[in-house]
Amino acid sequence: MNSKYNDLFDELVKSYYEGNFDETLSSIMVCHEKSPQETFEIITSLCGVNIKFDNNYIYNIKKAITNYAVNKRIVKKLEDCSANCSKDGNEKFKCEAACPFNAISYDSKKKNTYIDSNLCVNCGLCVDSCPNGRILDKVEFIPVMNLIHDSKTVIAAVAPAIAGQFGDDVTLDMLRAAFIKLGFTDMIEVAFAADILSIKEAVEFDKHVNGPKDLMITSCCCPIWVGMLKKVYTELVPDLSPSVSPMIAAGRIIKKLNKDAKVVFVGPCIAKKAEAKEKDIAGAIDFVLTFQELDEIFKALNIEPNKMKGIPSIEYASRGGRLYARSGGVSIAISEVIEELYPEKFKHFKSAQVSDVKDCKEMLENALQGKIDANFIEGMGCPGGCVGGPKRIIPTDKGKICVDNTAYDSPIKVPLHSDVLDDVLNNINITSLEDFKDEEKVSILERTF
Repeated sequence: MNSKYNDLFDELVKSYYEGNFDETLSSIMVCHEKSPQETFEIITSLCGVNIKFDNNYIYNIKKAITNYAVNKRIVKKLEDCSANCSKDGNEKFKCEAACPFNAISYDSKKKNTYIDSNLCVNCGLCVDSCPNGRILDKVEFIPVMNLIHDSKTVIAAVAPAIAGQFGDDVTLDMLRAAFIKLGFTDMIEVAFAADILSIKEAVEFDKHVNGPKDLMITSCCCPIWVGMLKKVYTELVPDLSPSVSPMIAAGRIIKKLNKDAKVVFVGPCIAKKAEAKEKDIAGAIDFVLTFQELDEIFKALNIEPNKMKGIPSIEYASRGGRLYARSGGVSIAISEVIEELYPEKFKHFKSAQVSDVKDCKEMLENALQGKIDANFIEGMGCPGGCVGGPKRIIPTDKGKICVDNTAYDSPIKVPLHSDVLDDVLNNINITSLEDFKDEEKVSILERTF
C-alpha cells in the first residue's frame, strides 16, 4: 500500500469495522479529487478487490468483498502519470529503475510507463518507488474482516521478521493478544514451518550433494529469488530444492489439522501476496497482509500492542526457524540440522548467502559459470533478507538485532529437539526421518518447478 493512501485506508477499515461502510464509501466518492473512476480504482485496491466502476458501485464492492475471488495480479498501475517523474542517472523513470525484472517500460506514444504482466513477478518494489502514488498493491484486510465477521476460524501466521517491528517492548505474546483483540482466532509463528523445512532441506542436501561439483539451491523464503530462477536462470532449476516456502508450508499444515481454518500470512513483503496465488500452491494461504498494513489497521482501530497484557503460548519455534528472517539465517538453521543428522556430510557443507537483487543476480550468474565456491546457496531479494523487506516498519539493521535476540532467546536450539514439532509431524503422518524421503508423505512440503 502506497503511504499516500494511509488516511483513506484507515477510514475504510474503521467504517467497515464499525458498520457504516456504505455511508463512508458514498462520502469518499462524492468528495473525490480525481475522476470517480480513478478514485474507485484506488478504493477497490485498498479493499483487495478488482471491479469496474458503475452507478451501483456500493453494492458491487460489498459483493466482491463477500465473494472474494483470487486475483493473481497484485500490483497495478493507474493509467495516467499526470505528474512529472524525474529519471535517474541511467535515464530510467523511478519505477523502471526499481524493477529487477525489467517489467516496466516507457510508451513514447502514450507518454506513460506500463507494466508488462508477462515479466512482472509482483514483487512490489515499484510501489514505494512511485512518488505520485500511481502504482498500487492490493490490500486484503477488508476481505479478512468479512471472514472474521462471519465467525470463521481465522489464523494469523506471522513471519519471523515480525520481531521488534511493533516496538522494542512488544513481545510475541503481546502481538498474539493484539491479533485476538482484532478478531483473529489465534496467532502462530511461521518459524515452526521453517523448522520443519530445515529438516527437509537437510535431507535434500544429503540426497543431492555427493561430490565436489554438486550444488543445492534452497527455495526457502523468498519469492523474488525463486522468481529469478524460474524466469531468468532456468538452467539452474534442476539444482533448486523442491520445498515450498515456510509461508506455504504453514498454511498447508494448519489446514491439514483444521480443514475449516482460514490462514492470513503477515510479513514485510508484497511479493508474498502473489506467491500465495501461484497456481501450483494456491489455497494454502487465503490472504496476505504486510507489517505496514497491520500497523495502519491497529492505529485505525485503536489497538496498541505495547499495552497488551499478552497471551502466552508454549515455546515451539527454534532458534534456527526464527533466524530465517534475515540473510544467512536459512544457512545457519539447515547447517545445524545437517551437523546433527549427517555429521560426515556436514564436514563438506559450504554455504554462500546473498541478499539484494543485484547480488542475487551476480551469484546466480557465477553459479551458471561454475564459479561458486560453495555447495549450498541461499538468496533473498531484499537487502539483509526479510528484515529489509519493503513493508518493514523498523530499519533493517534494527530488525536483524531484534530477530537475533528473539531467536537466541528460544530454548529450542535445533528443531529436532522440539516435542511440539514432533506432535505436528505425527499429525501430518511424518513419524521418522525416513518419512522425509517418502514423496507421498512430504508432498505437503513440496512443489514442482
